[in-house]
Amino acid sequence: MIEPATTNPLAYIVAQVAMVAELEPPAQALQRPAFGPREYLGALLEADHNADAVKFLAHLLPRREAVWWAWMCARKGLGKAPLKEEHAALTATEKWIAEPTDENRRAALEAANAATLESPAGCAALAAFLTGGSLAPPGMAEVPPPRYAAAKAVFGSLVFSAVTVEPEKAPEKFRKYLSDGMELAERIALWESLDRAARAAVTA
Repeated sequence: MIEPATTNPLAYIVAQVAMVAELEPPAQALQRPAFGPREYLGALLEADHNADAVKFLAHLLPRREAVWWAWMCARKGLGKAPLKEEHAALTATEKWIAEPTDENRRAALEAANAATLESPAGCAALAAFLTGGSLAPPGMAEVPPPRYAAAKAVFGSLVFSAVTVEPEKAPEKFRKYLSDGMELAERIALWESLDRAARAAVTA
């Protein structure tokens, strides 16, 4: 890959997200001052750091869209006949995506626990629960989830999606999931919104 000669104003986002996502050292070493998030993802793919690329995008996407991504990939990863509990977790996650109320968020947690957190559907539902609100039961003092807890659950869902069926094909599945995630990023104009945020920070 030919690196641009200029410094990218979004390089600081790459550094921040790579750190909180806890990417592996070889993936961290690919950072360049000229790389914004999209260029960095390209470098990760070119170097076959597929899992790190997926993890990076899971932490970069807005939470609701990241959960949507996990839900889409979990449906594919579980095949045509998911267990009853996994189907219920997918349904609960889909309901939260369509209508992200606190009631639906808490229902997603119940479905996640029933499906177990070692399944792609369970992790996707857990990610929905961790997007906001409180971790405490209703009526108790609010306990907000850690900032990147949802992103980590999204990545867990994507990992389980890749290895639950035909784990030997996990690397190519990661590449397919990343392609889906990049398409989602384009649909929500993620790169443009990051560019606008960078310009606003410079002129503030």
